[in-house]
Amino acid sequence: MQTVRARQGETLDALCHRVLGATAAITEQALELNPGLAELGPRLPEGTAVRLPDAEPEPRQQRTVQLWT
Repeated sequence: MQTVRARQGETLDALCHRVLGATAAITEQALELNPGLAELGPRLPEGTAVRLPDAEPEPRQQRTVQLWT
């Protein structure tokens, strides 16, 4: 787990993406780790300390189309 500070006008999603490179399921975990964070509004006040989970972003899976069989 790591603690980072929000930049001016940053949302929780943007902070998760900036630090961890992903937002899927991480944003929800961050909200659980930081009680009261949602009450601060969509844009976090600059300098707000946010605890983030130790999460490896899952690799994206691309759908492929087979043109010939």
